[in-house]
Amino acid sequence: MKNILLTFTFFSLLTISCKKLDKKTQFDIENTTQSTIESIIGVNLPFDIPTPTITTNIEQEMEEHNSRKDLIEYANLKELKLSISSPTTSDFDFLNDMEIFIRADGLSKNKIAEIHDIPETQLKELNLNVIPDVDLQNYIKSDKYYLDITVKTDKILLQDVTIDIYSKVFIDAKILGI
Repeated sequence: MKNILLTFTFFSLLTISCKKLDKKTQFDIENTTQSTIESIIGVNLPFDIPTPTITTNIEQEMEEHNSRKDLIEYANLKELKLSISSPTTSDFDFLNDMEIFIRADGLSKNKIAEIHDIPETQLKELNLNVIPDVDLQNYIKSDKYYLDITVKTDKILLQDVTIDIYSKVFIDAKILGI
């Protein structure tokens, strides 16, 4: 009986230690970029919004967590939020639908977030619905990626609108040397 209790205690402590170790290599990477929705004359037509290349600071992030980018086991989008930075009087009531895709050199394009039937209220911030279970590790490892944004408007936009795109990506990696 004593041996069974010792064995159980050992495995319990080992499991707790592994879980604590796992938490040290699970972290979030946050990124913000800007894009401009140019004034348009048509409505109910899907069009793409250009975004700049997004560079990850993945080498430094991984080093801070005692790991390397080649040890990333899984990465997924936790949050994608848009907010209007200018003009300050504008809101998202001109949008009807939005889909956001991620792509990188040598990798296929994947939808990562969307929002449909955006209410015509004076929203200055949109939280998009994240597409679950899209593994982003190869995009994060590639050091730079691109977001393709497709929108459909339901009102005429008479002036350019600049938006901030905030993302939070969950990273799960191995500890260096383990």
